[in-house]
Amino acid sequence: MPGPPTPEEPQSDLQLEIAHLLLIDIVGYSKLLVNEQIESLQELGRIVRSTDCFRSAEEQGKLIRVPTGDGMALLFFRSPEEPVRCALEISQKLRENSTVRLRMGIHSGAVNQVRDVNDTINVAGTGINVAQRVMDCGDAGHILLSKRVADDLMQYRHWQPYLRDLGEYEVKHGLRINIVNLCKDGLGNQDIPEKLQRRRKWKRSPALSVKPIARPSWRKPVFGAAVLLSAAALVVTALIYLGPINSRSGKTAMAVPEKSIAVLPFENLSEEKANAYFADGIQDEILTRLSKIADLKVISRTSTQHYKSTPGNLREIAKQLGVAHIVEGSVQRSGDAVRINVQLIKASNDSHLWADTFDRKLTDIFSVESEVAKAIADQLRAKLTGQEEQVIAARPTENAEAYDSYLRGLAFVVKAATTPASTLAAQKCFREAVRLDPKFALSWALLSQIDALSYLSFNFQPSDDLREETRRAAETAIMLQPNLGEAILAKGFYHYACLKDYDTAVDYFNRARQFLPNNSRISESLAYVARRKGEWDRSDSFFNEAERPDPRNVHLLTQHALSYIERRRFPDALRKLDQVLEIVPADSDTLTTKAAIAQAEGDLPTAAAILTSLSPAADDFNALETAVYQQILEHRPGQIIARLKAILEKPDPALGYINGELCLWLGWAQEVAGDEVAAQASWRRARGELESFINEQPQNYSLLGDLALTNAFLGNQSAALALVERAERAITIEKDAIDGPIPIDFLARVAARNRDTDRAIVALEKLLSIPYNGALVPVVPLTPALLRMDPMFDLLRKDPRFEKLASAQIPFDPKR
Repeated sequence: MPGPPTPEEPQSDLQLEIAHLLLIDIVGYSKLLVNEQIESLQELGRIVRSTDCFRSAEEQGKLIRVPTGDGMALLFFRSPEEPVRCALEISQKLRENSTVRLRMGIHSGAVNQVRDVNDTINVAGTGINVAQRVMDCGDAGHILLSKRVADDLMQYRHWQPYLRDLGEYEVKHGLRINIVNLCKDGLGNQDIPEKLQRRRKWKRSPALSVKPIARPSWRKPVFGAAVLLSAAALVVTALIYLGPINSRSGKTAMAVPEKSIAVLPFENLSEEKANAYFADGIQDEILTRLSKIADLKVISRTSTQHYKSTPGNLREIAKQLGVAHIVEGSVQRSGDAVRINVQLIKASNDSHLWADTFDRKLTDIFSVESEVAKAIADQLRAKLTGQEEQVIAARPTENAEAYDSYLRGLAFVVKAATTPASTLAAQKCFREAVRLDPKFALSWALLSQIDALSYLSFNFQPSDDLREETRRAAETAIMLQPNLGEAILAKGFYHYACLKDYDTAVDYFNRARQFLPNNSRISESLAYVARRKGEWDRSDSFFNEAERPDPRNVHLLTQHALSYIERRRFPDALRKLDQVLEIVPADSDTLTTKAAIAQAEGDLPTAAAILTSLSPAADDFNALETAVYQQILEHRPGQIIARLKAILEKPDPALGYINGELCLWLGWAQEVAGDEVAAQASWRRARGELESFINEQPQNYSLLGDLALTNAFLGNQSAALALVERAERAITIEKDAIDGPIPIDFLARVAARNRDTDRAIVALEKLLSIPYNGALVPVVPLTPALLRMDPMFDLLRKDPRFEKLASAQIPFDPKR
């Protein structure tokens, strides 16, 4: 792979960044005596500095404070929630002990740091101007928000009851802004501001997602039967405890934004069907360009890829995706000649708003992608910023061969289901693209993303070399194009997946949002970070936020289901998995996961019925190991023993240490079948296979756990415990709430095997009391039902403490 290119001298430019602004104004300041003005400003400063939000942001170096004469401006940079929470903290402290009367305005927007005449930091830009206009609309006590901030907060269920849309008003210089009022727990001012009562109110946008406080919608409780609420007091109680509707079955009808669009897969009309990758790539490139226009709502490719190129019922598809318009197209390639047909359709009446045919040489394909995106944006009357126009018109590379390799890699990335084989093929294509053109920033970014997520998921062997390539590719992409959203996203993935540096990852993800306004992967990535930090409810909110623009993304829905599984919320997980099966019926990965849930609930007949229809290959090791575990739990592993032997006769080198893990499973199955001699031979082979990867992957806690358990099976308990200790040093619960408990799972099994009952019981008590990802057993954490069935814990069964665990309710309380 080529080294990074030498950077060119960067061009001087304004360094704009997105800030979340809180403007604070002392009401009636000019009417105060001079000493009263001084005292009021001092008291305001004391109150603001005492808030948790202010202190946290300042400690992280993520806060700018600017005096404004009769108040101040606070600029936060991590989350739009920060200024809102800070405003509520300030209001609470004012109510407790202060006579200062404030009004506050909140907005998220672009700002530029400048130095004023006194050589001190100040800020300028549209962000602070709009925040000022929002604040100016308020009276004493008001906390007013712009629509942009309100829309961000509406993605979180806990904010929804407290937001009231006041409508759109014309303010200074003819600017029209949508004002939203925030009132929570008696904080804020519920009255319509006096200025707004006098001003002209513009027609409210039908796409506004903020609901009036007095008329929320309700979610049915997930833990019981539906309750009919008729009294106002019950409505308030439900609002506090249940929140508004967010389920597919109960949500209120929302107006579909007129500037919304879905790009369906393009039909491959080429005589050579191998050119299908080219049609997939052209569709994705057009969609990507459209998605970078903030004024459009663009459905992600992961939700549209399951439809046909020319489906029959466009109206139904548009309804499923929540869009007003559909783009269809076809691609025909012959040699270096390409014909692309594209049409824009209004879904409500199936009318064609625009269509065109483009005949180009392969070397001029970029102009078509740009022309199509610009034409569609024009038809939908989308407003483009200067930066967005540049992004749409940009040529990612001048090298046609490099672009062809990039499109081939992209075709593997956009597949509904990824496997180690497809991921390896994508990596190979992106490497070839940057070899052909070392300045191809977009391909560097996607190479880094593939590497990072494979490092985390073990699709590739998580070696030091892979981590280094991930870093180098991301940094090269950013060096080549500092404002390329995909490059910034890649750097975030590197910090998240390879370094587990979650705060830095979040910073990069939030930075990427301004360049990728329609990209669901940002909210998805924030969900993953929150999950790793053990912030489960926050993770759910980010998953819900990601699913709105990407409602049929099977990977996203599956990951949300896995979050429920890790918390042992199996009914919620099954509902998500059923959504996946509505999109991709009979999907083997989803069926495997449902079988694993049935095992965890002790329902072996249901698990067996599901697994009977599957015949997993060696590289589908989750499905394969779930099938092995099923027969071990049933104490009849004969059939699966033969299957494992056949696979291991010709092991796939691409599976790396997983071949050793399969030998471990084979030995366990043979022991359950009563063939101790064969089991010992399989475990010795497993130990040899696993040990060969230790030097290359010294921090791979799953590999260390497999090797620890293998040594325990072979009777080498000291070596087994030493390997568990190494795994515990490689990953901790504090560093990773999902995988951190995995070494404890291995410890419980090693201790049980060693008849170290006390140590095993302590470990099991801990495991049953926390969420986590499965260790040896795929997908699911240990449950009381699994303890009752798993033969690895047979030596503990006479201990009353173990029986208590095996009959416990979830979540288990070790103090009970």
